[in-house]
Amino acid sequence: MNLGSLDLNLLVSLDALLEQRSVTRAAQQLGLSQPALSASLARLRRHFGDELLARVGNSYRLSPLAAQLKPRVRVALDGVERVFTARPEFDPGQSTRDFSLLVSDYGCAVFGDALARLMEEEAPGARLRLAHNTPDAVDQAQQTLLNTDLMLLPRGFLTDLPYADLYRDRWVLVVSSDNADVGESLTVEQLESMPWVATYHGPTASTPAARQMRMLGIEPRVQVVTESFLTVPSLVAGSGRIALLQERLVQLLPLDVGVRALPPPFEVGPLLEAMWWHPVYDRDPEHRFFRDLVVRAARQATDPVG
Repeated sequence: MNLGSLDLNLLVSLDALLEQRSVTRAAQQLGLSQPALSASLARLRRHFGDELLARVGNSYRLSPLAAQLKPRVRVALDGVERVFTARPEFDPGQSTRDFSLLVSDYGCAVFGDALARLMEEEAPGARLRLAHNTPDAVDQAQQTLLNTDLMLLPRGFLTDLPYADLYRDRWVLVVSSDNADVGESLTVEQLESMPWVATYHGPTASTPAARQMRMLGIEPRVQVVTESFLTVPSLVAGSGRIALLQERLVQLLPLDVGVRALPPPFEVGPLLEAMWWHPVYDRDPEHRFFRDLVVRAARQATDPVG
């Protein structure tokens, strides 16, 4: 295909149409007349040989092809925007761009405030966008990182992508403070018999410590699954449940949260939190500024654990 023959303005129209699923709303979003956008839709339909938007009752539904195109169009537009807003030098003090970070609530709790403060000091006109990390984003990290600046994730999940280590942490087990069945330590037998609160529990979604535990033949009896580390204490307190949590997060919890931490009764490796990015942004001056900011924020917020 000869890209020189394509009108890249159609990419903008396609993005608005797929997002709004309405010619009228898409035209309003772009500040165009409805006939003008209808003409763009007609050209797009001819190009793809597909309806893209199909009327169902009083609304429109994306065709199967349109549903496939929607995330790709957003990635393409983000790439185009990065190309045409690039400058030889980057002045963070004058920047108004969004810097995006995929991160768990654990990462936010540990150093999100330090990162926001540094951003305010050094790039006051920029915006920090924190989005929740998901198993799908991790499974498709190569594509995800084309339109997200950074992903925070422990070592052991991704390969073949650039990364930088941020800080170390340790895994601990948490039980209810009033759990009379648990003393000053836990046994492997208790880990197998007690009900568990698991985080990111699935075939490809799990914490490194939980994966390591299974490799040792310890199979937990999962009773509750959550994709938020901060919800774990309330799901453990006042119950007979048990869970794995990061030591730094436990140290940030209020004293009256109703849980206590114990060391695991098996050898568990440290958690090494890292930031990951797409290699296409290795030399991008804005991206390099943001990576440096994240590293410095993590150093400010964390000290070596014990």
